[in-house]
Amino acid sequence: MDACTPIFGDELAAFAIGAIGGGLSPQVESLIQEAGLLRHLPAQALLLLERARAAAPRHPAPLIALYRFHFYAHQLTQARSVGSDAMAIARTALGPNFGDQPPSDDAARHDAAVRFYLFTLKGLAYLNLRLNDLDEARLLLGELRRLDPQDHVGGALLSHVLRRYEKGESSDAPFGYPVRGWRATSP
Repeated sequence: MDACTPIFGDELAAFAIGAIGGGLSPQVESLIQEAGLLRHLPAQALLLLERARAAAPRHPAPLIALYRFHFYAHQLTQARSVGSDAMAIARTALGPNFGDQPPSDDAARHDAAVRFYLFTLKGLAYLNLRLNDLDEARLLLGELRRLDPQDHVGGALLSHVLRRYEKGESSDAPFGYPVRGWRATSP
């Protein structure tokens, strides 16, 4: 083990704590809360969220808040951009070898940093579906399937939606619930 390992471990632990909302400075938390109170003034709320992100650029909370701001405003392209940034930050925190092998089943179920990455991957697949970038959605869903073969984050449902869309099935056709797990979708 080299001298860098404990520092990386500390950074990963901090990221994992941040993924569940911890480790945020009171000033940044205040900016996010104030932005939430200004939903009726989106330009001002956005400025506060951007300040929060600038003050804590590697913390997941400002990214999550900014993502939600754009998502619920139906600004899907901007939400996708924030999601891509979140995935890059998560991948950096998880280390250069993350994804070489799928995480353990336990990590996919319980490790906050791994789950953050998997849910971000799923969110980006969803946004790409909505933005009609089907090739990118397919690529992201393939990676999600590889990293979460037990479908702990529910990516198989998006894969099912993509398959139905590509087959030209209408959205009001019977959906065949419940779709659970990758085995219900083609590879």
